[in-house]
Amino acid sequence: MGGNGSTSRKVSFGLDENEKVTVMEGVKLSDDVLRRMRDSPGTDGAKPHKPPPSPKPTGPSPTEVQEEFRKNFERHQALVQEQLARLAQKERETAGTPSLGEMTPALLMEKGKAHEEQEKAKILNLDNYNQTSEQYNEAATRAEAHIRPRQTASVCTELQAKVLQCYRENPQQTLHCSGLARQYMACVQQAKKSSVTNHG
Repeated sequence: MGGNGSTSRKVSFGLDENEKVTVMEGVKLSDDVLRRMRDSPGTDGAKPHKPPPSPKPTGPSPTEVQEEFRKNFERHQALVQEQLARLAQKERETAGTPSLGEMTPALLMEKGKAHEEQEKAKILNLDNYNQTSEQYNEAATRAEAHIRPRQTASVCTELQAKVLQCYRENPQQTLHCSGLARQYMACVQQAKKSSVTNHG
């Protein structure tokens, strides 16, 4: 078949009880040939042709697919329930408190207790603040009493002025002012000693 010397032949086929063609006039046909014969337009068959059976799926089985759909559905339902719960909570919060006529005695008592506790907490916080403020002011007053302000008076001002004038007059020859600078340093040291003796 298929060579130069081949002649064309007319082949007819039919389907057996399982609707499969396996033997035709003593010739065994392969599945590939059968598929081509079914797909060819001018074939003579006893029965209408049916498409070849689809190969078995290699993916998940129908039960696995159904199980996956069920899990996805349950996850989706849980998310929806969660969103509904959040919306209901927001709605309750925005609805406000019921009027006094709608409240039950137990609810009124509970609200009253909550209000009392809030007021007590405010009073405690205010007391705490006042007490802390008092303690701070007392500590500040004690610290001011222990710390005496230092009175700084200029000492040896005449000598200081002379030294500065000498440095201005002799910018290139500062050694000329060394005698005055020594007198000024001695005066400052004497003032320190007398300050320690008077205050200490």
